[in-house]
Amino acid sequence: MVSSNSDSLSFSRELRLLKASDFSFVFDKPVRIGNRAFTVLSRANLSSSPRLGLAIAKKQVKLAVDRNLIKRKIRESFRTNQHNLPNCDFVVMVKRAINDMSRAEIDSALQHVWRKARKLCENC
Repeated sequence: MVSSNSDSLSFSRELRLLKASDFSFVFDKPVRIGNRAFTVLSRANLSSSPRLGLAIAKKQVKLAVDRNLIKRKIRESFRTNQHNLPNCDFVVMVKRAINDMSRAEIDSALQHVWRKARKLCENC
């Protein structure tokens, strides 16, 4: 793996939960983190870095364009916070309240979730 300064904040394939078994591992015995907009399930992993999975339901966010915006926001927030997070797998889900939030409020809610994750998952 080549690591340069430009790659240090990338969101490579190794940082993603891709398989159903990866998601099942987290759903099995999660540590729950939540706020008004997000529920984050986390579980310590054996990897050398945190990993992210997204579960954005149509039931919560009706329009595809809105779901895609939320996913981009979550990935960007994770990418910039990954070096401060413990080595856990995170599955991010949204709550219906996110539909009434501005982009700045969504960013703030994500920062809140990552702060809580650092505190709660240190001991995982």
